[in-house]
Amino acid sequence: MEFKEVFIKGAFLLKPKVFGDSRGYFIESFNKKEFEENVGVANFVQDNESKSCVGVLRGLHFQKREYAQSKLVRVVKGAVLDVIVDIRRSSPTFGQHFSVKLTGDNKLQLFMPKGMAHGFVVLEDDTIFAYKVDNIYSPENESGILYNDPNLSINWQLPESSLILSEKDRKLPKFSTLFV
Repeated sequence: MEFKEVFIKGAFLLKPKVFGDSRGYFIESFNKKEFEENVGVANFVQDNESKSCVGVLRGLHFQKREYAQSKLVRVVKGAVLDVIVDIRRSSPTFGQHFSVKLTGDNKLQLFMPKGMAHGFVVLEDDTIFAYKVDNIYSPENESGILYNDPNLSINWQLPESSLILSEKDRKLPKFSTLFV
């Protein structure tokens, strides 16, 4: 597996080795020892998976206080534009975002440390998105940032009119409301 830190400190792109032949392929999607040697300790406690159609936008979500979560995300089938926003006040990249296209074909994974708001938009029908988290979900400590906050200037790569969001995500506050 290749590990490459992106410009947001503590966030890494992971590229697994793909072993393919006429039967299909095999990848090792996670190896605790290799992960800890290259990224650090992450005690993942839960795996999650979603299936969505083109245009579904989930995010930008995060957990607060002691319920903050590190995540390791990937696409099993299909494609997403995955986005993280650094919400660590002491970070030199506070308020900046990083985006990457994750697909079932490129097998890339994105690790985000605690202190990131996270979201993704689905670029292909029947996309299966899978991720590990290192902390339990706490509804009382769930929060988020409005996906189209003009101060973040995230290019979701799809027209606004084609985006499909939950009512809850449409009502999330702007970054400046939460962090100023």
